[in-house]
Amino acid sequence: MTIALKRAYDPPARSDGCRVLVERLWPRGVRKEDLKIDLWAKDAAPSTELRRWFGHDADRWSEFKRRYRAELGSRPGALDALRERLRLHDTVTFVFAAKETRFNNAVALKEILEGATGVRQT
Repeated sequence: MTIALKRAYDPPARSDGCRVLVERLWPRGVRKEDLKIDLWAKDAAPSTELRRWFGHDADRWSEFKRRYRAELGSRPGALDALRERLRLHDTVTFVFAAKETRFNNAVALKEILEGATGVRQT
């Protein structure tokens, strides 16, 4: 099993495997038929308040991940659909909207799931 990451504005590829949108809001300017996702995991995305507080500020990255993990812990079942996709597919690609590719919720979510399930890193 592999978790890959890809911006919503990059074209889908066959190598993406199962594509999962990990955003609470639909990416601006992207038509649903163009995104080609298999699952929209809204419940696994950070709350609006946490997302706004973080603002992709690298200085807040560690605290964001801590708060995000706590949010996910308070939402029983938020990660169940993602874990099921990881169990069923060789590759699952988390699709995200942020311009920032190093400090965003998809990166944090990948770290959380890799730590919990022993998924191979890419």
